[in-house]
Amino acid sequence: MSEPIRVLVTGAAGQIAYSLLFSIAKGDVFGKDQPIALLLLDITPMLPVLDGVVMELQDCALPLLREIIATDKEDVAFKDLDAAILVGSMPRREGMERKDLLKANVAIFKSQGAALEKYAKKTVKVLVVGNPANTNCLIAAMSAPSIPKENFSCLTRLDHNRASSQLAMRCGIPATHVKNVIIWGNHSSTQYPDVHHCLVNMSGGELACFDAVKDDAWLKGDFIATVQQRGNAVIKARKLSSAMSAAKAICDHMREIWSGTPEGEFTSMGVYSSGNSYGVADDLIYSFPVQIKDKTWKIVDGLAINDFSRLKMDATAAELMEERDAAVYILGV
Repeated sequence: MSEPIRVLVTGAAGQIAYSLLFSIAKGDVFGKDQPIALLLLDITPMLPVLDGVVMELQDCALPLLREIIATDKEDVAFKDLDAAILVGSMPRREGMERKDLLKANVAIFKSQGAALEKYAKKTVKVLVVGNPANTNCLIAAMSAPSIPKENFSCLTRLDHNRASSQLAMRCGIPATHVKNVIIWGNHSSTQYPDVHHCLVNMSGGELACFDAVKDDAWLKGDFIATVQQRGNAVIKARKLSSAMSAAKAICDHMREIWSGTPEGEFTSMGVYSSGNSYGVADDLIYSFPVQIKDKTWKIVDGLAINDFSRLKMDATAAELMEERDAAVYILGV
């Protein structure tokens, strides 16, 4: 067996982590024969709860879980990391302005980026989940200048999975029969779920999504709105944000970074925009279609973009530029 890899989860006493940690520890993410050392970071008042999470992980008696370190100290949590899953962030509370939320999170992700820079391996793969995920990811990357920008990504796989599932339910097929959905842009209500390149496996053959669904008005209207607003719908129903589905998406995202995407398929990830072929401004963390091989992502180039898609891609980019500029102003750089 290989040496254990060191995997950090922040916000480790929270509800997403509670759905996530078991899957990581039992080998669903990094491989069935890859031992794991789990580092669990949370704020000091949450340490008693975190102790309970550690007890449960111990009680699972998982063969791959070699070590668990629970801490409130960044110098302990970020040491020699192979992977960092940054779930913890300041949640938006009632009456809180977006700029106040951004200010609180800029401070958190500047600090965690600096900790990555100081303590983690330079090869560390960093996934930012805490919202606003794209901009938090950019701040973390800016705060860790010696770690390649390509090592940072943010979670839009939950949106990707939501879109795939909506299409599968509409067509009466398993979600695995839907491939190459794209989420463009921000993990927010401006995101653009694009099905112009999506393929649906029905009746033994692959059909273009528009031919399979046969309802263009739904695909260009309610489908997009449903995916964009799904997070809010879950909060309204559960009085809590998505946890089980977020954890599943984190597993999917990190598994594909580690193991690659299937041949001929792509996934959606928020990644660093630099000289892409889709006219998206540089220096944003923007969700693109990507293919992954040898732990390295590559934006899928050459997909045709029609006027309908262009407008939506530009709208979400504009929101990200606004967020970035506000965050950089708060940072004072």
